[in-house]
Amino acid sequence: MTQDLLAELASGDDARAENSIPAIVELGAAAIPLLLDLTRAPDADSRWWAVRALAASRHTLTAHLIPLLDDSAPEVRAATALALCAHPHEDAIPALIKTLADEDSIAAGLAATALTKIGKSAALSLIEVMKSAPINIRILALRALSEIGDHRAIPVLMQSMSEESAVLQYWAQIGLERLGLDMVYIKP
Repeated sequence: MTQDLLAELASGDDARAENSIPAIVELGAAAIPLLLDLTRAPDADSRWWAVRALAASRHTLTAHLIPLLDDSAPEVRAATALALCAHPHEDAIPALIKTLADEDSIAAGLAATALTKIGKSAALSLIEVMKSAPINIRILALRALSEIGDHRAIPVLMQSMSEESAVLQYWAQIGLERLGLDMVYIKP
């Protein structure tokens, strides 16, 4: 039965694959090694569906997903970053920081979202990115920082308010507002 479910998952038919996921998840921890094997399939579609099923399982460990951020297919890397949103853990921070520079903008954006889900543990790494990364990566890092709402990011947020990039200014303003630092004080 397990092999039948995996065959459905890797069938190439999106509806059949999606319909197989609840039954695969019901298999519990026993399904994880089989899904991890499927992440090494030659075709990207099977690898993508394996990641999709791993994302749905509460038995999936962040450590299972981290290596998949280096998959050759951008859609698998993006699916993995999305899966890490469902399984956030500090262990994924270095790999997600690296993925902010992914050539695929969807994977990079989802990596920023996953870092946001990890929360304050990711703040110092994101602050470090803000020091020297190219603008597209800094925008993603600043978005994550503004959503995390860590007070350690205040200097970076303040500095970003004077950047030429309107997008950096926008995220800096959002971040400062979330931290309650958007008020203007007027001396009476």
